[in-house]
Amino acid sequence: MFEGKVAVVTGGARGIGRAAVETLAAGGAKVLISDLDADAAKAASEAIAGETATHAGNLCDEGEPDALIQAAIDEWGKLDIVVNNAGYITDGPLHKLSDQDFQDMIDIHTVVPFRVLRAAAPHLREPAKREKAEGTEVFRKVVNVTSMAAYGNAGQANYSAAKSGVIGLTKTLAKEWGPFKVNVNAVAFGLVDTRLTQAKTKDSVIAIGDKEVHVGVPEQLRSMMSSLVPLGRSATPEEAAGGIAFLCSPWSDHVTGQVLNVGGGLPLGMTA
Repeated sequence: MFEGKVAVVTGGARGIGRAAVETLAAGGAKVLISDLDADAAKAASEAIAGETATHAGNLCDEGEPDALIQAAIDEWGKLDIVVNNAGYITDGPLHKLSDQDFQDMIDIHTVVPFRVLRAAAPHLREPAKREKAEGTEVFRKVVNVTSMAAYGNAGQANYSAAKSGVIGLTKTLAKEWGPFKVNVNAVAFGLVDTRLTQAKTKDSVIAIGDKEVHVGVPEQLRSMMSSLVPLGRSATPEEAAGGIAFLCSPWSDHVTGQVLNVGGGLPLGMTA
């Protein structure tokens, strides 16, 4: 399905991102795995069947999104698919969030996809101009990962605001890039089994740049969230990646500007 395509997946070393890389590579795509953790990216690249390369760096750093896209061009000479998946969470009620807590979520979830897509623009748009002159259609794909928290979720004002921004970015870019045959869509996840949603303990800490971030969900809250899912459980990363794969595939050639909810029927998404 993805034979001959070149894809970039941010946050591609673990969880949903890694499952997306595996699916794209299994379908024949050449995939650049971008991750903050160089060792994890290398390990994923070595373990995944298919042609992959890696890029390690903090995409919040100035110039890093441009370096990411250039790495794909240097490696394979073109770009067909961009999956903006990198991210993390810092939760808390609004009155306890600091300015930095809020800004951090805007930076990684909204500003980074903007910068990645701005860097990718020439490589997605210019080939389409030539193809139009030749009378051919080639569809290229952008998939932005958002969350059902974008529709509002207590304790996640910063994350919800950032993920809502992704939806606005997606719908606007779908209009701007539609004439260039670029499908721009988003996938909104509910509860997915990753290290960010594992049962929270005092040791549930990940390093983001020079700071440590506590991740995970209290077990009582996890159980409550699972009980709200009509399908009765959280999604596996592979199930989540299925939504991404659909939006990257030829099956979505006439789908753009949409948000695909992948949450097992979670009411938050069903009523949005």
